[in-house]
Amino acid sequence: MKSFDAIVIGAGQAGPFLAARMVEKGMKVALIERKFLGGTCVNAGCMPTKTLVASARAAHVARNSAAYGVNIPGEIAIDMKVVRARAETVTMNARNGLIGWFAGMDGMTVISGHARFEDPKTVSVNGETLTAPRIFLNVGARPVIPDLPGINDIDYLTSTSIIHLDRLPRHLAVIGGSYIGLEFAQMYRRFGAEVSIIEHGPKLASREDEDISDAIADVLRSEGIDIHTGASDIAFARSRDGITVATDSARIDASHVLIATGRKPNTDDLGLDAAGVITDKHGYITVDDSLATNVDGIWALGDCNGRGAFTHTSYNDFEIAAANLLDGDDRKVSSRILAYALYIDPPLGRVGMTEKQARASGRKIMISTRPMSRVGRANERGETKGFMKVIADAETKKILGAAILGIEGDEVIHGIIDAMNAGTTYPALQWSVPIHPTVSELIPTLLGDLKPV
Repeated sequence: MKSFDAIVIGAGQAGPFLAARMVEKGMKVALIERKFLGGTCVNAGCMPTKTLVASARAAHVARNSAAYGVNIPGEIAIDMKVVRARAETVTMNARNGLIGWFAGMDGMTVISGHARFEDPKTVSVNGETLTAPRIFLNVGARPVIPDLPGINDIDYLTSTSIIHLDRLPRHLAVIGGSYIGLEFAQMYRRFGAEVSIIEHGPKLASREDEDISDAIADVLRSEGIDIHTGASDIAFARSRDGITVATDSARIDASHVLIATGRKPNTDDLGLDAAGVITDKHGYITVDDSLATNVDGIWALGDCNGRGAFTHTSYNDFEIAAANLLDGDDRKVSSRILAYALYIDPPLGRVGMTEKQARASGRKIMISTRPMSRVGRANERGETKGFMKVIADAETKKILGAAILGIEGDEVIHGIIDAMNAGTTYPALQWSVPIHPTVSELIPTLLGDLKPV
């Protein structure tokens, strides 16, 4: 049996950085990863997909360049092998960077293999037994494959496998109208494929307010994407030219199918029962406000704990655990103000409550909206789709939430994120003097238009 001061299972966006901090403190740490260092973000998530989004935007800009007085003769062609290679290069550079970083750390032992608990302080991997007083789980999540008629008879894609395509689909059917599905739908439409989105619910991006969901649908439809919401009785069958996707109201002749119906935690094969670690009905590991599980000496970080599904929330889990365990702090997950983005184009930046959540809270609220068509930067760039929206507490004057669907919305939202984290009231933020011409310069104007509802 090999002994360590800590064992980290999973090398996503929390575990490796926590392991590095512990090594800096002179601890002996084992980092176990069954597949690739960097987790979903580096290998099948943010980095490769946003690289693909950049290629798709380049194609879109080239096709529409004449409107800006730039004439490109001939048809805009897409070389999917180059597109794929570029994304793979970004991934490999990041992964190899982690490999080199860990190799230079005394006290760090990186093990490639599948770890399972033997008891609360012991794990087995590759036929060896390891023990430590502290064990951290950062095992991430994977795509959910729904049990739909005919799904096992077709060769479907997931968010992991689609990034490796090196040829353009004739017609991509996207099953699921949430964030992952929407990004790939617009991306492949811009590459030149026909695209259909099939969503069981009544709206795309159902976690958003209806006005945001409707605006997202308008953006995608304007680019020629076929959207089917409220779809039921979804079934698949092989056809002469590819795959037939049938619903209660539509029949789609697709060449490729992307299943984008959510994700589930990689917790079902860790031997959690042997350690006594409790999970909820969806398989997420139950943690308290400090990310500790019900078993003393075991913590769960990142996607597998159900307290966030983003790279930045996973990294914040590392920050919380490191602050509490290594720096004598008392940070809590409940103090985190959730923010995220949807990387269609234009992007959606979101923070805090939706309007629906704010109304349901019983607070007296104020709301302001402003179309992007009234933003100077948007007009100058010829990108006026979307709108800004902010919700505030009428009594405390604190900002409760905001959504910016529009050009640079994923960056502009940070002004509001920072204000909310600092506890700044909206009247104080209203007196800021932003730079002109930017999208951010409209935030004081947006706040000035807040009205009670």
